[in-house]
Amino acid sequence: MNKLLTISPSPHMHSSDSVNKIMYRVIFALVPALAWSVFMFGLEAVRVTLIAVAACVAFEYLIQKFIMKEVPKITDGSAALTGILLAFNVPASLPTWMIVVGALVAVGVGKLSFGGLGNNPFNPALVGRVFLLISFPVDMTIWPATRHVVDATTTATPLAVLKEGVKNGTPVADLMPDLPANMDLFYGNMPGSLGEISAIFLLLGFGYMLWKKVITWHIPVFVLGTIFVFQGGLWLINPEKYIEPVFHLLTGGAMLGAIYMATDMVTSPMTHKGQFFYAAGIGVITVLIRNFGAYPEGISFAILIMNGFTPLFNAYIKPKRFGGQK
Repeated sequence: MNKLLTISPSPHMHSSDSVNKIMYRVIFALVPALAWSVFMFGLEAVRVTLIAVAACVAFEYLIQKFIMKEVPKITDGSAALTGILLAFNVPASLPTWMIVVGALVAVGVGKLSFGGLGNNPFNPALVGRVFLLISFPVDMTIWPATRHVVDATTTATPLAVLKEGVKNGTPVADLMPDLPANMDLFYGNMPGSLGEISAIFLLLGFGYMLWKKVITWHIPVFVLGTIFVFQGGLWLINPEKYIEPVFHLLTGGAMLGAIYMATDMVTSPMTHKGQFFYAAGIGVITVLIRNFGAYPEGISFAILIMNGFTPLFNAYIKPKRFGGQK
């Protein structure tokens, strides 16, 4: 009798990972891109980031303590990460009070109204970003020029220049002199939000998260691959109206969204097959909005839309149970 096996419920595999470790590893992965944004925009980038992080942490503490009557969990890093991602999705010139409002919506509506971390169906930072874009479209589309642009205070993003030119009937070839070269886009020498001007540094963070196994390659590669294939098809059909696909990979929030927000563990599917359909949907919707929608950028809307499908993917796309019939 003393040799009987004791069987406990799952999980049977354990690791040293925790919510805190995962959150702070993602924050660490964003440090290179944050440093570059400070280099390009100066102290305004510091202001936006500090206010967004402080507001998100403060609102999470106040709502959990006084409304939800729970012990605040602000040390797990999730509120700070939401603040950084929110800052990465807004212009460096955004007024302080708007940043605070965006933080309240991100944390209060996008996260805690559903019960907190692990229960929110939509990415909180994107909820805040889309709310600000819809509520304050002028301020959210005024892009300060970088410190390396001479005699300019505000400017348009490459996607905005492209969309406006194509809308006015200008062939893409004639717009190219007004657009940054692909290498400038790759190194981050262009206007935009804090997190969309640093493809190379976002990719460095991607490599770090893969190394630490915070995320897998599936969602980022499927999102970016879908954008490349779909946009490439449009470009081959009509190169005078649609620009080549690499431009779309390096501009806007494609890298930021695909690597850091579409991969959110809470709001993305659990299986690789589900992740494929989820990521492919994000890529298709992004290209559709960028080329045919009212906004020059579309990945924020695309991620939120596909976040809504995640429960369906998890419910109907499952691996075969161990011991189950084929």
